[in-house]
Amino acid sequence: MNTSKPEVVVITGASAGIGRATVRAFAKRGAYIGLVARSRDGLEGARQEVESAGGKALMLPTDVSNPEQVEAAAAAVEKEFGPIDIWVNNAMASILSPFLEIKPEEFRRVTEVTYLGYVYGTMAALRRMKPRDRGTIVQVGSALAYRSIPLQSAYCGAKSAIRGFTDSIRCELHHDGSNVHITMVQMPAVNTPQFDWIKNNMPHKSQPVPPIFQPEVAAEAIVWAATHKRRELYVGSSTVEAILGTKVAPGILDRYLGKTGYQSQQTDQPENQNRLSNLWEPLPGDHGAHGRFDDQAQDYSTQLWATENQDWLILGLGAGVALVALGAYLGRQAQPQTYAHQEDDRISESDINTEVARQLHQKVNRSSKLDNWNLLTGLARFAWKALTTESQNHQKATQS
Repeated sequence: MNTSKPEVVVITGASAGIGRATVRAFAKRGAYIGLVARSRDGLEGARQEVESAGGKALMLPTDVSNPEQVEAAAAAVEKEFGPIDIWVNNAMASILSPFLEIKPEEFRRVTEVTYLGYVYGTMAALRRMKPRDRGTIVQVGSALAYRSIPLQSAYCGAKSAIRGFTDSIRCELHHDGSNVHITMVQMPAVNTPQFDWIKNNMPHKSQPVPPIFQPEVAAEAIVWAATHKRRELYVGSSTVEAILGTKVAPGILDRYLGKTGYQSQQTDQPENQNRLSNLWEPLPGDHGAHGRFDDQAQDYSTQLWATENQDWLILGLGAGVALVALGAYLGRQAQPQTYAHQEDDRISESDINTEVARQLHQKVNRSSKLDNWNLLTGLARFAWKALTTESQNHQKATQS
Protein backbone atom coordinates (compact mmCIF):
# COMPACT_ATOMS: atom_id res chain seq x y z
CA MET A 1 0.00 0.00 0.00
CA ASN A 2 1.34 3.41 -0.97
CA THR A 3 1.21 5.67 2.07
CA SER A 4 3.25 8.54 0.66
CA LYS A 5 1.78 12.00 1.04
CA PRO A 6 0.30 13.51 -2.16
CA GLU A 7 2.12 16.46 -3.66
CA VAL A 8 0.83 19.85 -2.57
CA VAL A 9 0.93 22.17 -5.59
CA VAL A 10 -0.04 25.80 -6.11
CA ILE A 11 -0.71 26.97 -9.68
CA THR A 12 -1.35 30.60 -10.54
CA GLY A 13 -3.36 31.32 -13.66
CA ALA A 14 -5.04 27.96 -13.00
CA SER A 15 -8.41 28.78 -14.56
CA ALA A 16 -7.47 28.56 -18.25
CA GLY A 17 -4.78 27.95 -20.86
CA ILE A 18 -1.42 26.52 -19.81
CA GLY A 19 -2.39 26.80 -16.15
CA ARG A 20 -5.55 24.78 -16.68
CA ALA A 21 -3.70 22.07 -18.59
CA THR A 22 -1.10 21.97 -15.81
CA VAL A 23 -3.85 21.55 -13.23
CA ARG A 24 -5.08 18.50 -15.14
CA ALA A 25 -1.56 17.07 -15.41
CA PHE A 26 -0.90 17.34 -11.67
CA ALA A 27 -4.39 16.05 -10.89
CA LYS A 28 -3.54 12.81 -12.74
CA ARG A 29 -0.72 12.40 -10.21
CA GLY A 30 -3.22 12.64 -7.36
CA ALA A 31 -1.93 16.03 -6.20
CA TYR A 32 -3.63 18.41 -3.81
CA ILE A 33 -3.80 21.66 -5.73
CA GLY A 34 -4.29 25.28 -4.74
CA LEU A 35 -6.05 26.90 -7.70
CA VAL A 36 -5.09 30.58 -7.97
CA ALA A 37 -6.77 32.87 -10.54
CA ARG A 38 -9.34 35.65 -10.79
CA SER A 39 -12.06 33.77 -12.70
CA ARG A 40 -14.45 31.96 -10.37
CA ASP A 41 -16.08 30.20 -13.31
CA GLY A 42 -12.74 28.87 -14.51
CA LEU A 43 -11.67 27.90 -11.01
CA GLU A 44 -14.87 25.94 -10.47
CA GLY A 45 -14.30 24.05 -13.72
CA ALA A 46 -10.72 23.30 -12.70
CA ARG A 47 -11.82 22.12 -9.24
CA GLN A 48 -14.26 19.64 -10.74
CA GLU A 49 -11.59 18.27 -13.06
CA VAL A 50 -9.12 17.80 -10.20
CA GLU A 51 -11.63 15.94 -8.05
CA SER A 52 -12.78 13.79 -11.00
CA ALA A 53 -9.15 12.74 -11.49
CA GLY A 54 -8.82 11.71 -7.85
CA GLY A 55 -7.02 14.75 -6.46
CA LYS A 56 -8.14 17.52 -4.14
CA ALA A 57 -8.48 21.19 -4.99
CA LEU A 58 -8.90 24.48 -3.15
CA MET A 59 -10.35 27.41 -5.09
CA LEU A 60 -8.52 30.66 -4.32
CA PRO A 61 -9.91 33.66 -6.26
CA THR A 62 -6.83 35.88 -6.33
CA ASP A 63 -5.39 38.80 -8.26
CA VAL A 64 -1.66 37.98 -8.29
CA SER A 65 -0.77 41.66 -8.66
CA ASN A 66 -1.88 42.07 -5.03
CA PRO A 67 0.82 40.69 -2.67
CA GLU A 68 -1.58 40.44 0.28
CA GLN A 69 -3.94 38.26 -1.73
CA VAL A 70 -1.09 36.01 -2.88
CA GLU A 71 0.18 35.61 0.68
CA ALA A 72 -3.34 34.80 1.89
CA ALA A 73 -3.70 32.15 -0.83
CA ALA A 74 -0.44 30.48 0.20
CA ALA A 75 -1.50 30.44 3.86
CA ALA A 76 -4.87 28.94 2.95
CA VAL A 77 -3.27 26.13 0.97
CA GLU A 78 -0.95 25.14 3.82
CA LYS A 79 -3.79 25.30 6.32
CA GLU A 80 -5.91 23.01 4.13
CA PHE A 81 -3.35 20.61 2.65
CA GLY A 82 -0.08 21.06 4.55
CA PRO A 83 3.35 22.22 3.33
CA ILE A 84 3.57 23.34 -0.29
CA ASP A 85 5.90 21.14 -2.36
CA ILE A 86 5.63 22.85 -5.75
CA TRP A 87 4.66 26.41 -6.66
CA VAL A 88 3.99 27.19 -10.34
CA ASN A 89 3.96 30.86 -11.37
CA ASN A 90 1.98 31.11 -14.59
CA ALA A 91 -0.58 33.95 -14.46
CA MET A 92 -0.23 36.52 -17.23
CA ALA A 93 -1.79 39.48 -19.02
CA SER A 94 -0.88 41.02 -22.34
CA ILE A 95 -1.67 43.68 -24.93
CA LEU A 96 -1.17 43.38 -28.68
CA SER A 97 -0.34 46.91 -29.69
CA PRO A 98 2.37 49.26 -30.92
CA PHE A 99 4.13 50.65 -27.86
CA LEU A 100 3.01 54.26 -28.32
CA GLU A 101 -0.63 53.19 -28.47
CA ILE A 102 -0.51 51.59 -25.01
CA LYS A 103 -1.73 53.73 -22.13
CA PRO A 104 0.68 54.01 -19.18
CA GLU A 105 -1.82 52.40 -16.81
CA GLU A 106 -2.26 49.48 -19.23
CA PHE A 107 1.48 48.89 -19.49
CA ARG A 108 1.71 49.01 -15.71
CA ARG A 109 -1.13 46.51 -15.37
CA VAL A 110 0.56 43.96 -17.65
CA THR A 111 3.79 44.40 -15.72
CA GLU A 112 2.10 44.02 -12.35
CA VAL A 113 0.32 40.80 -13.33
CA THR A 114 2.91 39.14 -15.54
CA TYR A 115 6.08 40.18 -13.71
CA LEU A 116 5.19 41.25 -10.17
CA GLY A 117 2.73 38.38 -9.89
CA TYR A 118 5.72 36.05 -10.21
CA VAL A 119 7.68 38.12 -7.68
CA TYR A 120 4.88 37.92 -5.11
CA GLY A 121 4.31 34.22 -5.78
CA THR A 122 8.01 33.49 -5.34
CA MET A 123 8.04 35.49 -2.10
CA ALA A 124 5.09 33.56 -0.68
CA ALA A 125 6.60 30.22 -1.68
CA LEU A 126 10.11 30.94 -0.38
CA ARG A 127 8.80 32.18 2.97
CA ARG A 128 7.53 28.65 3.50
CA MET A 129 9.99 26.49 1.59
CA LYS A 130 13.25 28.03 2.75
CA PRO A 131 12.84 27.31 6.49
CA ARG A 132 11.95 23.71 5.58
CA ASP A 133 14.90 23.56 3.14
CA ARG A 134 12.86 21.88 0.40
CA GLY A 135 10.43 22.67 -2.38
CA THR A 136 10.41 23.67 -6.04
CA ILE A 137 9.32 26.88 -7.75
CA VAL A 138 8.55 26.76 -11.48
CA GLN A 139 8.55 30.01 -13.44
CA VAL A 140 6.56 29.58 -16.65
CA GLY A 141 8.47 31.67 -19.14
CA SER A 142 8.60 32.08 -22.88
CA ALA A 143 11.01 32.20 -25.78
CA LEU A 144 10.08 35.91 -25.67
CA ALA A 145 12.10 36.17 -22.45
CA TYR A 146 15.12 36.07 -24.79
CA ARG A 147 13.78 37.05 -28.23
CA SER A 148 11.42 40.01 -28.01
CA ILE A 149 8.97 40.65 -30.85
CA PRO A 150 7.03 43.72 -31.98
CA LEU A 151 3.54 44.54 -30.63
CA GLN A 152 4.24 42.81 -27.30
CA SER A 153 6.57 45.24 -25.55
CA ALA A 154 4.80 44.95 -22.18
CA TYR A 155 4.68 41.15 -22.21
CA CYS A 156 8.22 40.69 -23.54
CA GLY A 157 9.53 43.15 -20.96
CA ALA A 158 7.82 41.24 -18.17
CA LYS A 159 9.09 37.85 -19.33
CA SER A 160 12.64 39.19 -19.61
CA ALA A 161 12.33 40.66 -16.12
CA ILE A 162 11.21 37.30 -14.75
CA ARG A 163 14.35 35.68 -16.15
CA GLY A 164 16.62 38.31 -14.58
CA PHE A 165 14.79 38.15 -11.26
CA THR A 166 14.91 34.35 -11.19
CA ASP A 167 18.66 34.27 -11.88
CA SER A 168 19.23 36.62 -8.95
CA ILE A 169 17.15 34.52 -6.54
CA ARG A 170 18.87 31.36 -7.73
CA CYS A 171 22.25 32.89 -6.84
CA GLU A 172 20.98 33.75 -3.36
CA LEU A 173 19.75 30.19 -2.82
CA HIS A 174 23.19 28.88 -3.79
CA HIS A 175 24.82 31.35 -1.41
CA ASP A 176 22.64 30.11 1.44
CA GLY A 177 23.22 26.46 0.61
CA SER A 178 19.48 25.99 0.24
CA ASN A 179 17.93 22.85 -1.19
CA VAL A 180 14.97 24.81 -2.55
CA HIS A 181 15.04 24.52 -6.33
CA ILE A 182 13.90 27.21 -8.78
CA THR A 183 13.55 26.50 -12.49
CA MET A 184 12.28 28.37 -15.54
CA VAL A 185 10.42 26.77 -18.45
CA GLN A 186 10.64 28.72 -21.72
CA MET A 187 7.54 28.09 -23.81
CA PRO A 188 6.84 28.25 -27.55
CA ALA A 189 3.58 29.58 -29.05
CA VAL A 190 0.70 27.74 -27.37
CA ASN A 191 -2.95 27.33 -28.35
CA THR A 192 -4.66 29.00 -25.37
CA PRO A 193 -7.77 31.22 -24.99
CA GLN A 194 -5.61 34.29 -24.33
CA PHE A 195 -5.78 35.34 -27.99
CA ASP A 196 -9.51 35.98 -27.60
CA TRP A 197 -9.27 37.92 -24.36
CA ILE A 198 -6.07 39.96 -24.37
CA LYS A 199 -6.49 43.64 -25.18
CA ASN A 200 -5.93 44.09 -28.91
CA ASN A 201 -5.30 47.48 -30.52
CA MET A 202 -4.66 45.97 -33.95
CA PRO A 203 -7.21 45.82 -36.79
CA HIS A 204 -7.26 42.01 -37.02
CA LYS A 205 -7.66 39.17 -34.52
CA SER A 206 -4.52 38.07 -32.74
CA GLN A 207 -2.85 34.70 -33.14
CA PRO A 208 0.24 32.88 -31.84
CA VAL A 209 3.23 32.83 -34.18
CA PRO A 210 3.52 29.31 -35.68
CA PRO A 211 4.56 26.64 -34.94
CA ILE A 212 1.82 26.32 -32.32
CA PHE A 213 1.71 23.67 -29.60
CA GLN A 214 -1.21 22.40 -27.55
CA PRO A 215 -1.27 23.41 -23.87
CA GLU A 216 -0.81 19.77 -22.84
CA VAL A 217 2.74 19.92 -24.23
CA ALA A 218 3.44 22.92 -22.01
CA ALA A 219 1.86 21.17 -19.01
CA GLU A 220 4.01 18.07 -19.55
CA ALA A 221 7.11 20.27 -19.53
CA ILE A 222 6.06 22.04 -16.33
CA VAL A 223 5.43 18.79 -14.46
CA TRP A 224 8.76 17.39 -15.68
CA ALA A 225 10.64 20.55 -14.69
CA ALA A 226 8.99 20.48 -11.26
CA THR A 227 10.24 16.96 -10.61
CA HIS A 228 13.74 17.16 -12.13
CA LYS A 229 16.65 19.33 -11.07
CA ARG A 230 17.04 21.36 -14.22
CA ARG A 231 18.03 25.02 -14.11
CA GLU A 232 16.06 25.87 -17.24
CA LEU A 233 13.99 23.97 -19.78
CA TYR A 234 13.30 24.99 -23.37
CA VAL A 235 10.10 23.60 -24.91
CA GLY A 236 9.90 23.01 -28.65
CA SER A 237 12.58 23.38 -31.31
CA SER A 238 11.14 26.78 -32.23
CA THR A 239 12.00 28.05 -28.75
CA VAL A 240 15.54 26.70 -29.00
CA GLU A 241 15.99 28.28 -32.44
CA ALA A 242 14.67 31.66 -31.25
CA ILE A 243 17.01 31.71 -28.25
CA LEU A 244 19.98 30.45 -30.27
CA GLY A 245 19.34 32.99 -33.01
CA THR A 246 19.20 35.81 -30.48
CA LYS A 247 22.49 34.73 -28.94
CA VAL A 248 24.36 34.83 -32.24
CA ALA A 249 22.55 37.25 -34.58
CA PRO A 250 20.21 39.60 -32.71
CA GLY A 251 20.53 42.50 -35.12
CA ILE A 252 19.44 40.65 -38.24
CA LEU A 253 16.50 39.14 -36.32
CA ASP A 254 15.45 42.64 -35.21
CA ARG A 255 15.18 43.65 -38.86
CA TYR A 256 13.48 40.42 -39.90
CA LEU A 257 10.85 40.64 -37.16
CA GLY A 258 10.34 44.32 -37.88
CA LYS A 259 9.23 43.31 -41.38
CA THR A 260 7.26 40.15 -40.52
CA GLY A 261 6.20 40.40 -36.86
CA TYR A 262 3.07 42.49 -37.38
CA GLN A 263 1.47 40.21 -39.94
CA SER A 264 2.49 36.95 -38.26
CA GLN A 265 0.63 37.88 -35.06
CA GLN A 266 -2.67 38.67 -36.79
CA THR A 267 -5.17 36.56 -38.71
CA ASP A 268 -7.05 37.88 -41.74
CA GLN A 269 -10.23 38.20 -39.65
CA PRO A 270 -11.12 41.73 -38.48
CA GLU A 271 -11.10 42.37 -34.75
CA ASN A 272 -14.26 43.47 -32.97
CA GLN A 273 -13.18 46.80 -31.54
CA ASN A 274 -15.94 46.56 -28.91
CA ARG A 275 -14.72 43.20 -27.62
CA LEU A 276 -14.03 43.07 -23.90
CA SER A 277 -10.59 42.07 -22.61
CA ASN A 278 -9.51 40.49 -19.33
CA LEU A 279 -6.86 43.12 -18.58
CA TRP A 280 -8.71 44.58 -15.61
CA GLU A 281 -11.43 42.02 -14.87
CA PRO A 282 -11.83 38.32 -15.72
CA LEU A 283 -14.27 37.51 -18.50
CA PRO A 284 -17.34 35.43 -17.54
CA GLY A 285 -17.45 31.72 -18.28
CA ASP A 286 -15.12 28.75 -18.13
CA HIS A 287 -12.71 29.03 -21.07
CA GLY A 288 -10.81 25.79 -20.52
CA ALA A 289 -7.29 25.10 -21.73
CA HIS A 290 -7.55 25.31 -25.52
CA GLY A 291 -7.92 28.29 -27.81
CA ARG A 292 -9.30 28.38 -31.36
CA PHE A 293 -6.20 26.98 -33.07
CA ASP A 294 -6.71 23.24 -32.53
CA ASP A 295 -6.46 22.57 -36.27
CA GLN A 296 -2.99 24.17 -36.37
CA ALA A 297 -1.54 23.04 -33.04
CA GLN A 298 0.88 20.18 -32.45
CA ASP A 299 0.20 17.84 -29.55
CA TYR A 300 3.75 16.52 -29.35
CA SER A 301 7.26 17.94 -29.19
CA THR A 302 10.13 15.72 -30.28
CA GLN A 303 12.58 18.19 -28.76
CA LEU A 304 10.84 17.97 -25.36
CA TRP A 305 10.79 14.17 -25.55
CA ALA A 306 14.51 14.13 -26.29
CA THR A 307 15.19 16.42 -23.34
CA GLU A 308 13.11 14.31 -20.98
CA ASN A 309 14.81 11.09 -22.09
CA GLN A 310 18.36 12.24 -22.51
CA ASP A 311 21.29 10.16 -21.34
CA TRP A 312 24.90 10.14 -22.42
CA LEU A 313 24.18 8.00 -25.49
CA ILE A 314 21.51 10.38 -26.74
CA LEU A 315 23.75 13.32 -25.94
CA GLY A 316 26.58 11.77 -27.93
CA LEU A 317 24.27 11.06 -30.87
CA GLY A 318 22.94 14.62 -30.80
CA ALA A 319 26.47 16.01 -30.70
CA GLY A 320 27.45 13.92 -33.69
CA VAL A 321 24.46 15.03 -35.73
CA ALA A 322 25.02 18.67 -34.83
CA LEU A 323 28.74 18.61 -35.65
CA VAL A 324 28.33 16.75 -38.92
CA ALA A 325 25.52 18.99 -40.15
CA LEU A 326 27.12 22.20 -38.93
CA GLY A 327 30.56 21.20 -40.22
CA ALA A 328 29.15 20.43 -43.66
CA TYR A 329 27.37 23.75 -43.78
CA LEU A 330 30.31 25.80 -42.51
CA GLY A 331 32.52 24.06 -45.03
CA ARG A 332 30.33 25.43 -47.80
CA GLN A 333 30.76 28.88 -46.30
CA ALA A 334 34.57 28.81 -46.35
CA GLN A 335 34.69 31.02 -49.42
CA PRO A 336 34.12 34.77 -48.86
CA GLN A 337 30.52 35.69 -49.65
CA THR A 338 28.59 38.84 -50.29
CA TYR A 339 24.90 39.22 -49.65
CA ALA A 340 22.91 40.78 -52.46
CA HIS A 341 19.70 42.21 -51.04
CA GLN A 342 16.88 43.33 -53.25
CA GLU A 343 16.29 47.00 -53.68
CA ASP A 344 13.50 47.00 -51.09
CA ASP A 345 15.97 45.56 -48.54
CA ARG A 346 13.93 42.44 -47.84
CA ILE A 347 15.60 39.84 -45.62
CA SER A 348 15.20 36.21 -46.63
CA GLU A 349 15.38 33.13 -44.45
CA SER A 350 18.54 32.16 -46.35
CA ASP A 351 20.14 35.46 -45.32
CA ILE A 352 19.32 34.73 -41.69
CA ASN A 353 20.63 31.17 -41.83
CA THR A 354 23.89 32.34 -43.43
CA GLU A 355 24.49 35.15 -40.93
CA VAL A 356 23.59 33.02 -37.90
CA ALA A 357 25.91 30.23 -39.03
CA ARG A 358 28.77 32.68 -39.59
CA GLN A 359 28.44 34.31 -36.19
CA LEU A 360 27.85 30.97 -34.48
CA HIS A 361 31.13 29.70 -35.93
CA GLN A 362 32.94 32.71 -34.47
CA LYS A 363 31.32 32.29 -31.06
CA VAL A 364 31.98 28.55 -30.87
CA ASN A 365 35.66 29.27 -31.56
CA ARG A 366 35.69 31.70 -28.63
CA SER A 367 33.61 29.75 -26.12
CA SER A 368 32.35 26.26 -25.42
CA LYS A 369 29.82 27.32 -22.83
CA LEU A 370 26.67 26.93 -24.92
CA ASP A 371 23.84 25.46 -22.86
CA ASN A 372 24.69 21.86 -23.79
CA TRP A 373 21.52 19.91 -24.38
CA ASN A 374 18.89 22.59 -24.92
CA LEU A 375 21.01 24.28 -27.55
CA LEU A 376 22.35 20.99 -28.87
CA THR A 377 18.96 19.59 -29.88
CA GLY A 378 18.00 22.87 -31.49
CA LEU A 379 21.44 23.22 -33.09
CA ALA A 380 21.13 19.90 -34.88
CA ARG A 381 17.76 20.87 -36.33
CA PHE A 382 18.88 24.42 -37.09
CA ALA A 383 22.06 23.30 -38.85
CA TRP A 384 20.21 20.75 -40.94
CA LYS A 385 17.57 23.34 -41.86
CA ALA A 386 20.25 25.83 -42.84
CA LEU A 387 22.10 23.23 -44.90
CA THR A 388 19.01 22.08 -46.81
CA THR A 389 17.81 25.64 -47.39
CA GLU A 390 21.18 26.66 -48.81
CA SER A 391 21.26 23.54 -50.99
CA GLN A 392 17.84 24.34 -52.41
CA ASN A 393 18.87 27.92 -53.10
CA HIS A 394 22.03 26.70 -54.83
CA GLN A 395 20.02 24.33 -57.03
CA LYS A 396 17.62 27.12 -58.02
CA ALA A 397 20.54 29.41 -58.87
CA THR A 398 22.16 26.69 -61.00
CA GLN A 399 18.92 25.99 -62.87
CA SER A 400 18.40 29.67 -63.60
